[in-house]
Amino acid sequence: MGQRFMAAMAVGGFLVMLGGAATPASAGAEENKPFQWPAGRRAAISLSFDDARTSQPDVGLALLDRMGVKATFFVTPANVEKRLEGWKKIVASGHEIANHSLTHPCSGNFLFSRANALEDYTLERMAKELDDANAEIARLLGVKARTFAYPCGQKFVGRGRRVKSYVPLAAERFRVARGYLEETANDPAYFDFAQAAGTGFDDMDFPQMKQLVSQAAEEGRWIIFVGHEIGSKGFQVTDTGALEALCRYAKDPANGLWIDTVESIGRYIEQQRGKSGGRGLEARGWDR
Repeated sequence: MGQRFMAAMAVGGFLVMLGGAATPASAGAEENKPFQWPAGRRAAISLSFDDARTSQPDVGLALLDRMGVKATFFVTPANVEKRLEGWKKIVASGHEIANHSLTHPCSGNFLFSRANALEDYTLERMAKELDDANAEIARLLGVKARTFAYPCGQKFVGRGRRVKSYVPLAAERFRVARGYLEETANDPAYFDFAQAAGTGFDDMDFPQMKQLVSQAAEEGRWIIFVGHEIGSKGFQVTDTGALEALCRYAKDPANGLWIDTVESIGRYIEQQRGKSGGRGLEARGWDR
């Protein structure tokens, strides 16, 4: 026969495809339904800081507490020990302590990680890395890490045909696993909890931060900012003046923003998607 003829018509709430499978007529509309943030909010922000840098308890804690903002700190246990009393104060203030691995393995293309390169890891070794970090965080600070940030934002171990993603390991262990230097904020109705996008904000001034927040707000998204040092503007430093201005802007009810920890916002999104039979939750398998 020549060109195949196909016709479609809506019958009884279904889109009936002659020569094809039937699909619910409402499927597309349901997927496009706006995500429901808490009343009065149109987007969410999380502030996260990596590596347990000493400036985080020394400088950042007082600023965040003064602004009434809770942040998420993705820590490596060895660095926590350098300022243990300061990190205990962070816990006491209600901030989130999260897992950033035990030894911060990255690609050996970074010279600092050449002796601890992801190219030389197996999934079994990475699983132990995550579990040992959780155990050390619990021992040092008495808390359970419920979220994770991939060191250097990298999600694979091994080389060539033997490369494996360790995203499933993170999905088994954590409510949210965050990347780094992604190009977009998270669509709460769609994003993968095990690969949440992280947006760097080191070396930015407040207008640059505000522009990213405004874009996320227009699209109803969740932006997870990622910083390292907290102090004077510079390489891998989140400027204190810009950070304070961002906190003030996010806390202003007129701007319709919700600023909270990665775990808190992740839990809310998970609950909302669960209520609506949201995409991907059936494969989560995370112990709540």
